[in-house]
Amino acid sequence: MSFRSFLINLIVTAILAMVLRWFYARFGTSISNRRSFAQNFVPLALTTFMIISVIKSSLALSLGLVGALSIVRFRAAIKDPEELTYIFLTIAIGLVTGADKPLFALVAIASILPLIYINSRGRKKPIKRQNEMFLNIQTQEKDLDTITGILTKLLKHVELRRMDQDQESMSLSYVCQVDSLQVLDKVRTELIGLSGQTSVSFVDKPELAT
Repeated sequence: MSFRSFLINLIVTAILAMVLRWFYARFGTSISNRRSFAQNFVPLALTTFMIISVIKSSLALSLGLVGALSIVRFRAAIKDPEELTYIFLTIAIGLVTGADKPLFALVAIASILPLIYINSRGRKKPIKRQNEMFLNIQTQEKDLDTITGILTKLLKHVELRRMDQDQESMSLSYVCQVDSLQVLDKVRTELIGLSGQTSVSFVDKPELAT
């Protein structure tokens, strides 16, 4: 690849990754912090591009890269299938531009993103309820039934959206309906009473949590 082609591909990679970052933050449906997660798209695409640009013409470098990656352990968990989809899209941008096919990358992204948008618009939207809030619980209590029981006892509507657990703690994300500050305070008091390491956070609008 000539230096001119390398520079063009580098610019195309950065632009497409930024477009993908904006698209995911604007139209994604993941309950996690999409803007924060999308900040990884540009460096990931550029890194993939540089690796493919270097090793595509060298079998020895390709085998060396496989050996190097085999000893690396990635501990960051992908908790939402949608996140994995966008990660693959980001890597695909770097792969295609690294193979010196910037036009293919442009056409592919220009075709894929509208299809993703149409598909997301076609999904059945959840019913919006009054006084709906986003509740996140971080606790050492491992009994999900106990936590859910407290919520269902005090709240009219409780919907578990996400659960993450390790050996020491559990993180739960709910969308719930809170009718008053008094009820909210009761929920907070009972949840904090589960263990000394329990933290509770409420967000007035569920969409702000994304």
